[in-house]
Amino acid sequence: MPDHQEPNARGLFGGVFARGGVEAGDTAWLQAMLDTEAALARALERAGLAPAGSGEAVTATARAENFEPNELGELAALTGNPVPGLARALARRVPQTAVSAVHRGATSQDILDTAAMLLAKRAIDVMRADLAQAAETTAGLAEAHRASIMIGRTLLQQAVPVTFGLIAAGWLTSVDEAREGLTAVRSRRLAVQFGGAAGTLASLGEAGPRVAALLAGELGLALPVLPWHTDRLRMVDLGAALARVAAALGKIARDVTLLAQSEIGEVSEGSGSSAPRNHDQQAPAASPRRGGSSAMPHKHNPVASIAILGCTKQVPGLLATLAMATEQELQRAAGAWHAEWEPLTALLRLTGSASSWAVELLSGLVVDTSRMAANLNATKGLPLAEHVASLLAGVLGPAQAHDLVAEAGVRAVSAGLPLQDVLLAVPRLEERLSTAGITAEQIESALEPSGYLGSADAFITAALEAHQLLEVAEAKEAGHG
Repeated sequence: MPDHQEPNARGLFGGVFARGGVEAGDTAWLQAMLDTEAALARALERAGLAPAGSGEAVTATARAENFEPNELGELAALTGNPVPGLARALARRVPQTAVSAVHRGATSQDILDTAAMLLAKRAIDVMRADLAQAAETTAGLAEAHRASIMIGRTLLQQAVPVTFGLIAAGWLTSVDEAREGLTAVRSRRLAVQFGGAAGTLASLGEAGPRVAALLAGELGLALPVLPWHTDRLRMVDLGAALARVAAALGKIARDVTLLAQSEIGEVSEGSGSSAPRNHDQQAPAASPRRGGSSAMPHKHNPVASIAILGCTKQVPGLLATLAMATEQELQRAAGAWHAEWEPLTALLRLTGSASSWAVELLSGLVVDTSRMAANLNATKGLPLAEHVASLLAGVLGPAQAHDLVAEAGVRAVSAGLPLQDVLLAVPRLEERLSTAGITAEQIESALEPSGYLGSADAFITAALEAHQLLEVAEAKEAGHG
């Protein structure tokens, strides 16, 4: 694990990769392990297996500031993980009457796995709040820009008209689906780990299952059917849910970087703070301009989008490591379990950072509808070629209509003329159109972008309705919580 730092000191790259409220560093891990040990002491007391008052005594001592992570890290070299050293240090600090409640019945993996679940639970709660805010802002963009027509792009080339509202609706749907994935994992897959030496809880006799249930209740984690020491599907499910968040946010950030290019300029990031600050806290006088370059004074880089992508591009490899580590031997893994700790830490930190950046990106996004209209008009009708071909198909047949419009498009590009002018200047086409009763006005109408948006508005409505249903469900869950 990384060197010990104060909770708010996140290192040289922390402003980019450790932004927001997710805590996944040494202190957070240590406190989660201590919370597990304290909850176990309380569960043992409730089960009648530890002296009265021992749970409270252990809980009062189990605070991260009472322990030194670097020292525990050095001791971990002797045992392969930091829990034995932590359990001994905790036992030395509690009253003698409570010593028997420290770590009783547990193995090191019980404490670390449960701590990982606690860490994930706390991180997910932060991310869900950030994603809910980002989704609400995105829903506002979808509604506000229902009729903001722009050129759609496929394979990075101009395609047919779309609306920015539809693009925002697509962002909204993916963020909401990522939120649902986090909720599902939080409610069903974050489970306590308590199996003892080899998954039998033999040292607790027949009381083992009851202590496990009490421990789960103390920590607010699910109670698994049985210990899952070498069944790592929970870790894969957690990693996959985090990867889905990264995928949703990476898509948004990539779209913004493309649309914010100088030559396109259809959106831009606001000039908000590069790091969260209190309202009365001023940026340092010598701080660089937001989005600025160290070499080029004219630059206004999409910092939030770039930071999101910097986070999300690391995620697939980390998820792959968790998946690779699922093959674990018999009752305890020799190395594969250990291989999970740092990738999981990084996954929580990076997806948490990306979620925090997404709030800033979307809340400050500037949409330039006039630039969208200008870019669309600059295409001189070419993106409506499909619409024109469908109009002519009834006269010429689909294949011939497609070929003729394609030829007209080539001529329009080479001559720098609007597609309409070229189409109406082809004598053989003009004659057949006249015979079929297709007028120049109909051709002109077919080249109107607002008439070729298909179901864009209906799709926006569907996305907003689905979002509203999710908000109602989330509100109900919060009320029951």
